Amino acid sequence: MLITAAILAIFVYGIIAAMLGTILPDLSKRYSLTPKQNGNIAMAQAIGLMIGSFFVGPLMDTQGKKMGLLLGLALVALALFGLRKAAGFTPIASFMMVLGMGGGIIVTGANALAGDVKLEALSTAGVFNLLNLFFGLGGLLTPLIAANLFKNDSARLLVFAGGLALVTLGFHGITQMPPPAGAVAFQMSTATALLSNPALLALALMLFLYVAAEVGVWNWLARHLIAQGVPEKRALTILSLGFALGLLVGRVAVSPVLGTVSPEDVLMGSAVLMAITTYLMLQSSSPNMAWVLVFFAGVAMAPVFPTTLAVVNMKFPDMAATATGIAVTAGWLGLVVSSPLIGGIAGDDPKRLKRALLVLPAVSILMIAVSRAL
Repeated sequence: MLITAAILAIFVYGIIAAMLGTILPDLSKRYSLTPKQNGNIAMAQAIGLMIGSFFVGPLMDTQGKKMGLLLGLALVALALFGLRKAAGFTPIASFMMVLGMGGGIIVTGANALAGDVKLEALSTAGVFNLLNLFFGLGGLLTPLIAANLFKNDSARLLVFAGGLALVTLGFHGITQMPPPAGAVAFQMSTATALLSNPALLALALMLFLYVAAEVGVWNWLARHLIAQGVPEKRALTILSLGFALGLLVGRVAVSPVLGTVSPEDVLMGSAVLMAITTYLMLQSSSPNMAWVLVFFAGVAMAPVFPTTLAVVNMKFPDMAATATGIAVTAGWLGLVVSSPLIGGIAGDDPKRLKRALLVLPAVSILMIAVSRAL
């Protein structure tokens, strides 16, 4: 039941992570939202993610991971059903911030809970990678379900996702989870010590750089390929069945490897392969070659997020949720920074995206330096 609870929570987060991009076209058309308002809605969700992941850690370390996960799932269900009735920019942005807070709590709690899952055939880092496979699965299925099952009707998709969040909430409610491992009360001095710990700072920096790179691919790769002459439908297919599929395959493949190779070495190898594959994928305008290179870029990136969180849990077992929350919050900061940076370099010319996206291999090189420090 513990494994199922962690899988369901991570799967729900995968669904809501892809939710905004899936429902925004319908909401924009229905309520005449401008591109600027769309950007502010996305920013509201990102701020919510940072708030939720940062502040829930101490709650879970003192009251238990179950308390945090129930809170996060309740906020997600509230936001999803609220979005179904939201009309206009302000209520949509408000509910997206609540959805972000719930999502930040869930991803922190689910990955902290993954540290309590013990499987004989897999190391701790292997378990993290296997469970985070379901994040990618949720992100991959959301747009497919929306387009094929609900015919892009955002209201029906929101009810479906909200219902799944409630089912997961009920399952977590009946699942026995380990008691809190930390102190009986939150101590600011402990949090301050974590914030100044060199190992945690390095791990947080790793997630900041990684999320900046991953978001750069999700948000800009299709537009770059279109500017290189690749048809729009083909470019979107390369993104979903190339990059997303690479993430799924990479996490499955690396899980058994982590039984014999240290997590730090896996992070180093991933960073090196990211630098190579992200650079090469920007050089090709051939759709077939681009698909191959984007797929391998996804495989290279796949282990970084779950393996980094596994190292956080192993290094800080007594304050795992707080430490995870700090590291994940740094990752969300990368989400906030990435797209404005790439967009600022590209300016108004889509053809300049090729140069702007060199941020991706540059970030990967910085990740190599951070992994050496670890």
